Amino acid sequence: MFFCSISGEPPQDPVISTKSGQVYERRLILKYITDNGTDPLTGEKLEESDLLTIKANPKTAPPRPAAATSTPALLHMLQNEWDALVLEVFALKQQYNSTRQELSYALYAQDAASRVIARLIRERDAAREALANVQATMGIAPASGAAEDVEMAEENGAQEGALPKEIVDQIDETQQNLSATRKKRKAPAGYTSTAEVKTFVATHTVPSLHSASPAGMTSLAVSRLNPSQFLTGGNDKIVQLYDRSTDKVLASLKGHTKKVNQVAFREHEGESTLILSAGADKIAKIWAHDSASSEYIPKATIRTHKGELTGLVVHPTNSIFALSSLDKTYSLHELSSFTQVYRSAPGEDAFTSLAIHPDGALLALGTPSSKIQICDVRSGNIAASITPPDASPFTVNSLSFSENGYHLLAPDSPSSVAIWDLRKMKTAHTIPLGEGFKVNKVLYDYSAQYLGVAGSEGIRVFAHKSWDELVRFEEAGDVSDIVFGEQGKEIWATSGREVRIWGLPA
Repeated sequence: MFFCSISGEPPQDPVISTKSGQVYERRLILKYITDNGTDPLTGEKLEESDLLTIKANPKTAPPRPAAATSTPALLHMLQNEWDALVLEVFALKQQYNSTRQELSYALYAQDAASRVIARLIRERDAAREALANVQATMGIAPASGAAEDVEMAEENGAQEGALPKEIVDQIDETQQNLSATRKKRKAPAGYTSTAEVKTFVATHTVPSLHSASPAGMTSLAVSRLNPSQFLTGGNDKIVQLYDRSTDKVLASLKGHTKKVNQVAFREHEGESTLILSAGADKIAKIWAHDSASSEYIPKATIRTHKGELTGLVVHPTNSIFALSSLDKTYSLHELSSFTQVYRSAPGEDAFTSLAIHPDGALLALGTPSSKIQICDVRSGNIAASITPPDASPFTVNSLSFSENGYHLLAPDSPSSVAIWDLRKMKTAHTIPLGEGFKVNKVLYDYSAQYLGVAGSEGIRVFAHKSWDELVRFEEAGDVSDIVFGEQGKEIWATSGREVRIWGLPA
């Protein structure tokens, strides 16, 4: 180890004099040469060019200076290190506070931007609604965009008595063809018998459908062409297509902003399958099956109504479908162009349920005042109005016509159902279900031999005419929807996040 001949300490940048051979600290010897021009030990003339740099390899850490070997010097050194540490911590705190303030400003700006966007969306929707109202009043049809998912508002001619003649002709033709065979209608060959229904047991359960929060399914539809596929609408705003045979979700269709109240298939030979849904967000959505990609693509969004949609039914013509709403109106829409062809005048009550007669000429509408309105689809006129006798006001949340067209099944109280004879407009029979039973859905099967009731205490199936209870399934708990399967050999139901199926024992 070298020592500087001037300071007596190990040099940081050592150099050696070619005149005297002494080692110096570069900065000290250069200062001395500048002041005196000679070697500090020999007095000989010395220049910077006479200094040679000493290179040590490998480099070693310099020893502690002599001044740091005493206790006071060590304490002073530790104090200096502590002060440096405190200053560094203080600088980090300042940087942390600055970063925290910047983050606070960023979060505030993001929240403000979100509020502005939400306000602009509300203003846009209000402007669209106002424009649609003005266009409907002036008789101007809004131009449709080029996008696949077409936004549909109120259309020209969507007023009372304005159903287009070609639609009326289709309804008349369908009604005549179906009503002509009504008296001859019998259960198809191989249809399940009363004795078989009594033996039904749980055969399959599809668990964990839709999101867990908010959990629950509100509606169910089973495919007629492919009975293993079914649709469900949920509180999570999603429409889900599921294949029972493969136990796979085929499609999760999004677009609603609130819970989905109703779902339906439109299956017609020669045309692509359509999936329809109606929600609490006042809109109806339509998706079409794309054969090329085997996926369902959005085709239209219906924004006709100003209240929550409570009913959605495809008409027997398969060319139009109907919607009912809490805004006290119902509407009809084409399934080819997805345009509105009729909208009723506002009634006295909101509409809480909807059903279409199997012949297609009549539709029934439930209300929250216990009243059921039966309207002529072609003219929109009220053909009849029925109200359960001596009943406290309750919401008619479900309706079902029998397949032969003679009867209408509907709740006549929150915990009982009535079968109305449409030929006499009188109650043919009333079935009490118990005070603890709350009716959620009523349904006739295709053969009109059985009727099902789903509610807070499971499912009950009754025989038409004899009104005997054939079977009940209480293990399902609170059931929101029910569907009779192909040939009446199965009963499908939604309960929570499960779809349960009952049928003949294996």
